[in-house]
This record gives sequence, structure tokens and C-alpha cells, in this order.
Amino acid sequence: MQDTAKYLVHADITAEGVVERSDVVGAVFGQTEGLLGDELDLRELQDASKVGRIDVEIDSQNGQSFGRITIATSLDQVETAILGAALETIDRVGPCRSTIEVRKIEDVRAAKRREVVERAKSLLGSAFDESMRSSRDLVEEVRESVRIEDITEYEGLPAGPRVADSDAIIVVEGRADVLTLLQYGIKNAVAVEGTDVPDAIAKLTESRTVTAFFDGDRGGELIRKELAQVGDIDYVAFAPEGRSVEDLARHEVMTALREKAPYDRVAHSDPNSGLEADPETEDGSAETDTGSDEAESEPTVEAVSDEAESENRGGEHSTETSSHPETLRDHTREIIGEQTGHVRLLDDDFGVMSEGDAGDAFDLLVEEQSVPTAVVFDGELTQKILDVAAQRGVDHVVAASMGEFVKRPTSVRIRTVDQLLAPSEA
Repeated sequence: MQDTAKYLVHADITAEGVVERSDVVGAVFGQTEGLLGDELDLRELQDASKVGRIDVEIDSQNGQSFGRITIATSLDQVETAILGAALETIDRVGPCRSTIEVRKIEDVRAAKRREVVERAKSLLGSAFDESMRSSRDLVEEVRESVRIEDITEYEGLPAGPRVADSDAIIVVEGRADVLTLLQYGIKNAVAVEGTDVPDAIAKLTESRTVTAFFDGDRGGELIRKELAQVGDIDYVAFAPEGRSVEDLARHEVMTALREKAPYDRVAHSDPNSGLEADPETEDGSAETDTGSDEAESEPTVEAVSDEAESENRGGEHSTETSSHPETLRDHTREIIGEQTGHVRLLDDDFGVMSEGDAGDAFDLLVEEQSVPTAVVFDGELTQKILDVAAQRGVDHVVAASMGEFVKRPTSVRIRTVDQLLAPSEA
């Protein structure tokens, strides 16, 4: 009956004495018999499966009985209401005076609809998580799996598939670093696998353009120094201080490789002091070899190599003639070099996210929905602005000048215009 019931009649019963379930059921049948006529007689309705069994829960305490009566019906609303009213005419159960009051008539279908709605909400929030993925996500997942499968060996060392034939290589610390670079489309990385640089790597560096890209810690600095002693380093790319290459996001890797510095400029300096390569002094070699099969799908990787090539032609500043700034230096020249009094927020590809007066820098950082990669600020960098930049996850801040700092977050690379640009450019 529960499966076909439309309504549930819920009634409360009290009796002035001790009664049992059988007494209540007998009173219901006995005192409603003939009250409503043959068509609504309880026995007839039960025989026709229009009324279910009478469920009674009764408990006795201190000489009184209290309980609940539940009756399931498939009658219509009017007939169910009449049946409920008939229950309230019962005034005796066994030898005891009693009172029955219908508390509510519940629409079983409405309750089921509520359950359906709640379950549907739950399913919509969880069951479709995996299926509601964009085609871009699927393409990227397949591409990354292919890149990871592409990892090979060079003289027994973890390496990308282009190390053997590429004119330029990136030397990293371990297998995890090679995998990370492969995920970002960089196929010419090889790992030294420890602080003892293998002879194979030392020999390889003699005939290739070499970028050393190690972790931003003491261990990375020691490996870099040893590699310089046994091999030949052309450029150094810096991971953020205290960070490992394998933990870097795509934009952090690309930024580090774009800003690689000639080794002879940093050989005797702190690897995180902020010294960088001047684009006009680089030899234009493509350090991040992704392979021609991914030229269209990896614009950011191409930008790393193309930038060096284009900026070396004739020793001219190609970015200065471009109508759209494409690098951090370009934006620095445009905002701080021109003394605009503005602040500019940049994304992963150094595109402009938003721009405003330098005095509104704090509000711009707070209100920007996406996390900026870099902030170019024509003004004095204060502790307040530095703190909100660190809280938002900004990687780079370039300012006209530095204020007094109580603390300097290690997650943000801070530079002045003089540190980023040569004196003639600033």
C-alpha cells in the first residue's frame, strides 16, 4: 500500500488509562463502522486496497497512554479529509476515555518530489563533474600525457626527446624537473641527477648553448657552480628563491626562461639578486625547443625563443618599435620609463589585465578578479602594496623606487626600474 499511497494521515492519541495497540485499532474500526456509509467504511476500503494498515505506536506512563496513528490512503483529498475527521470522533479506547487529533495529512507525492529535487541537486553537483569538461581540457590532458611519455634518456640520464639533436639544451637537477618542462612543451631538458655532475653532461655542454635552470636554494647554487667548473654554461635561469623547478607553474617557468641571464654576469653574484639578461646582449639561440609539431599549440614557448632571436638582429630594440608591449621590460619602459604615474597589471603572457593611476594600485590589486602575474608601478613601492601583491599570488613587482619594508615576502620578486632596465633604457 505504501507504494501506491497518495496521502498519509498522522494523528495523535491520548487515553486516560493504560491501553495497547490492539485496543486502538479495535476502537478505530468499531467506532467508525457505519459512520460514513458503505463507500467509506474502513473495512471495505482496506479490502479494496484504498486504505493501508493502521500503524499505531503507543506508550504508557503514570497511568496514561500517548501515541500516534498513521493511516496510508489512495483516496482523493476530500475522502481522505473525511476519513481524518472521522478518526477525531473516537472518544473511547477500550474502557478508557481518549482523544484523537489529526496532526497533519501529508501528500506522499510532494514528499517524494522533495526527495527527487534534493537528490537531483546532489547529482548535478557531483555526478557530472568528470563529464562536464571542455574540449580544451581534454586536448590538454592528452597532450600532457604524450609529453610525459616522450621522456627519454641521454647517456642513462633523464632527458627530453630533443636533447640529442638540439643546438640548445636546458640542464636541470632531476627527472621530475624534466617531466615538468615536458608538460609545458619544452623538450630539450636534461637532468644531472644529483650534485655530482656526470661526465656525459659536462662533455655535452661544450658543444651546445647551455641554460642552467636549477632550484632556487643552496643545493641548486652548488650544482650550478660545479657545472661551471666541469662544463660550459652560457645562460642561467633563476627559479624563485626557495622554490623547486618541478613545482613551478607554466607561467613561472616561461618567465624564468625569458629572463635568463648570461652566466658571466652572474658568476659571482647571488642567484636571486635580481640580475637578468639584457635582451640585446643575448645571442638569439632558441633555448626552449618544443619541436615543430607543437608550434601552433605552444605560443608561450615560441615567445621565449622568438624574443631572443628578434632582439638580436642588428642590436636594435625591436620591442621599442612595436605598438604593443610584449615583455615585462616593454611594459616597464612604457609605464615607468615614460613617467606616466600609472600602475599596470599583467597576465601570464604579459598582456594588460587592467591599468589605472598609481595611487589606486592597492584597490586595483584587491578588485582584480584574476590573479595578475606581474605589476608595473610608477611610484614608490610601499609595504601595503607589497603585502596585497603577495596575498594575491603576484610573481613580479617592478616599481620606480622602493620604500621601507618591515618584511619582504619571498614569493614575490621585487625590482626597481634601474635593476630591470639598463641605465640608457630607464
